[in-house]
Amino acid sequence: MKKTVFLGALTATSLIAGAAAAATLDDVKARGKLNCGVTTGLAGFSAPDANGRWEGFDVAVCRAVAAAVLGDPEAVEFVSTTGKTRFTALASGEIDLLARNTTWTFSRDTDLKFDFVGVNYYDGQGFIVPKALGVTSAKDLDGATVCIQTGSTTELNLADFFRKNGMSYEPVPIETNAEAIQQYTAGACDTYTTDASGLASTRATFETPSDHVILPEIISKEPLGPLVRHGDNDWGDIARWTLNALIAAEELGVTSANVAEMSASAGTSPEVNRLLGTEGDLGAMIGLDADWAAKAIAANGNYGEIFEKTIGENTPIGLARGLNAQWTNGGLLYSPPFR
Repeated sequence: MKKTVFLGALTATSLIAGAAAAATLDDVKARGKLNCGVTTGLAGFSAPDANGRWEGFDVAVCRAVAAAVLGDPEAVEFVSTTGKTRFTALASGEIDLLARNTTWTFSRDTDLKFDFVGVNYYDGQGFIVPKALGVTSAKDLDGATVCIQTGSTTELNLADFFRKNGMSYEPVPIETNAEAIQQYTAGACDTYTTDASGLASTRATFETPSDHVILPEIISKEPLGPLVRHGDNDWGDIARWTLNALIAAEELGVTSANVAEMSASAGTSPEVNRLLGTEGDLGAMIGLDADWAAKAIAANGNYGEIFEKTIGENTPIGLARGLNAQWTNGGLLYSPPFR
């Protein structure tokens, strides 16, 4: 009798958990759009263009997920968030996915009850200073005033770095990158610290970028990636495997230019066929159409295409692939198999 009661309770719990897990996917489909959290504006990563259309490296993740789920990369409502507001927006259900430069950490994954679905940019924290300051190393910043975004891992890393090196600093708290630029260029702080990619993005917007130096020290590991709420495993799988699809597509040679042709031809690569839905039933496993990944790739291109057109070496941001190269090219990018 006790065993029967226990199993009945377990079944009920499983049913409730299953219903909760499906909630976000159902909500997005019913709404007809994805509510996606992005930054308040970071050139190359997420910022509205002259026509108010959001563009950038992180924005592309939102569009890819919308394409996979709804078949339309434009079916996205972008919600700009700060370091302080981003987690509340996700936890409260205001957004379905947070796709802004957010570092995967132990406490965010466990204590804040979020699930990071992968890393779309391997980064590290650095410092930018005016060239006129004559500083060549972060270890020369003893006593400096430092612009720092509140509610971020950079705030904690900064304290650790100065403490470890027996140095002092005076924080100048800011909430957005725009505010940081304003304070830094006005001379309210000697240096601005954030992810090195963010510094490159910020410097690219200056009137004379060469008047500013990004110091050589990288003082932390900052694995940046999209995240969803805990307890929504089905939705987490969709976000995770959409990101993986973009990464795998680059490795397998699937691009925005050839994805339609490769889908139609069902060529000689079984993994490409499974990725594009011409073989197997991977789409059904996550509650999506067979061609969900093909739609995600067609939306913005594969990972490499997205990188090159938003933040790559031929853009004003000018970032090299570095750690964000495919594993086959000495980087850390690696998708689990599509099988």
